[in-house]
Amino acid sequence: MSWSLRLGGYILAGALLLVGHPALADKRVALVIGNSAYQNVPQLTNPANDGAVMTATFKSAGFDVVDYRRDLTARETRRALRDFADAARDADIAVVYYAGHGMEVEGANYLIPIDARLERDTDVYDETLSLDRILVAVEPAKKLRLVILDACRDNPFTRNMQRTVATRSLGRGLAKVEPTSPNTLIAYSAKAGSTAQDGDGKNSPFTLALSRHIATPGLDVRKAFGFVRDEVLKATANRQEPFVYGSLGGEDVPLVPGVPRVVTQMPVTPPPSPQADVRRDYELAMQVGNKGALNAFLAQYPDGFYASLAKLQLDKLTAEENRAAASEKARATEAERARLAAEGARKETLAKAEAEARAAEQARIVAEKANQVAQQQAAEAEKKRGEQQLAAVDNPRAATSPGAPTPAAPQQGQVASLTPAAQPADLAKSVQLELRRVGCLTEDADGDWGSASRRSLSQFNRYAGTKLDTQAASADALQAIKLKQARVCPLVCQHGTKPDGDRCTRIVCAEGSFVNDDNECEKRRDRKPVAKRDGSDEDVPSRRRARAAPDAGLPMPAPGAGVGVGIGGGGGLGVGAAPGYTRPQTQAARPKSGGQIYCDAYLCRAVRPGCRLEYRGGGGPANNASVEVCN
Repeated sequence: MSWSLRLGGYILAGALLLVGHPALADKRVALVIGNSAYQNVPQLTNPANDGAVMTATFKSAGFDVVDYRRDLTARETRRALRDFADAARDADIAVVYYAGHGMEVEGANYLIPIDARLERDTDVYDETLSLDRILVAVEPAKKLRLVILDACRDNPFTRNMQRTVATRSLGRGLAKVEPTSPNTLIAYSAKAGSTAQDGDGKNSPFTLALSRHIATPGLDVRKAFGFVRDEVLKATANRQEPFVYGSLGGEDVPLVPGVPRVVTQMPVTPPPSPQADVRRDYELAMQVGNKGALNAFLAQYPDGFYASLAKLQLDKLTAEENRAAASEKARATEAERARLAAEGARKETLAKAEAEARAAEQARIVAEKANQVAQQQAAEAEKKRGEQQLAAVDNPRAATSPGAPTPAAPQQGQVASLTPAAQPADLAKSVQLELRRVGCLTEDADGDWGSASRRSLSQFNRYAGTKLDTQAASADALQAIKLKQARVCPLVCQHGTKPDGDRCTRIVCAEGSFVNDDNECEKRRDRKPVAKRDGSDEDVPSRRRARAAPDAGLPMPAPGAGVGVGIGGGGGLGVGAAPGYTRPQTQAARPKSGGQIYCDAYLCRAVRPGCRLEYRGGGGPANNASVEVCN
């Protein structure tokens, strides 16, 4: 009888052990990739360190397989994913952690190996690995498929990347995803469309928070990422917000099973917190991020602090939809007006099209301003909510509700529970990066808030209609610039080029036209004929000969004097004039017979044909210096 009791006790103990540790039978595998040593862009410091930290975290959590790969090329990455997919075929939980560079092209996300060059945008499809390839590697897992991406850094490849198609979009950070497979979660270190920070230490703020919470025994993975989000928001002064995409079922799914405890007394159930429930439901609605989720939240909680926040978020979504619709209508009406003008439509039809285009453009401007206001209000409300939540974490007694005042700063000797806020240099660099994104800053983002940064923020104020303080970088300026999804400052191009998207292209004019000082094509004008003097062309040579004739101004010799003038071949100049005598005026005569002219006391004439002048010397009254000699 005692043996039977003892055997029954062993069986009961074994059954209780199995019931108390249901997750111990789960097979858990993890692949960790840390890319730091990039070959064609500046190397990253933290990814290799972050990969080592997460490897130690998964090993200490008791994972069956933890494969750490560092600085992988594209070929090595594909092989690592293939090997990991084999290990995950019979696993219950499969996790891939990636730290390095990533980018978004046309709404799809890609992870960048260390040997990528990415000289043009189409190289992304050949030299990188898509996020879908990572999801294929974890797909065999039965209970949880988790992909963690610390890859939302500022991407240096896009600065010199050649655009093959002007309309192809290169996003900032990673794009929002909607996993199609069940029990799949994709965690970003920074929400879609934003970039993450590496921090001042050896590890990024996201990885530090992740290593502290992800392996907590019995903690649901969704709640663990909620704690990570709160910690990163505080560490980065609300500039970086981690985000999780996907959904799980109603049961808790911890990465590490909880340790069973022997209950010796009835547990004391804490009083329910209505504000905590409202906050949780509001955050769930914000994660969905559409009007349906926010309207459902307002239907359940029509009043209160979080209801006001939800209404502001609805206004923001509505304003964005109105802006998009107005922009599309303005584009369509302008295209129609241009088409009618090109086809030479009737004046009345063209005038109507121009009026519609002006009205659509005005409506677009109004919608853009309304969207800016709604975005600003929603951002300020979220910032206030984040500050209150962080205050509640620091001092729970002082913040019992969302509307409670922010507690005073800790006194000397108190230890901060989280990483301190970013330094001013980091804030200045973040503002500079945002100014570069919206086209207001052309210099590099170096964290030095100098005259160039102040001018760029002044340009942003001018074109965005804001009144931000330009003397120093501020969190308000950073938030206001982040709200702009497209270029704000116009693209400035040199003479002979024009803006084309985000670059300048050369202006090509039609044949017979040129680029004028206003940077517009202007038709060349034909040269006008030069005015001529009066008289026919036949008179020009004779006038030239008359000017060249030497007898035009020769004086007549005095009585008794003979003058012989030789012009032309073989002739000479003979002058016989007595000193003191006034020479008479000569008669104009054209040179003949070799161009020689004979002058005596009475007149000048051409030398007769067949004759020539010979100089005899002398000269004076009644004496000729030269005589005419005929053969």
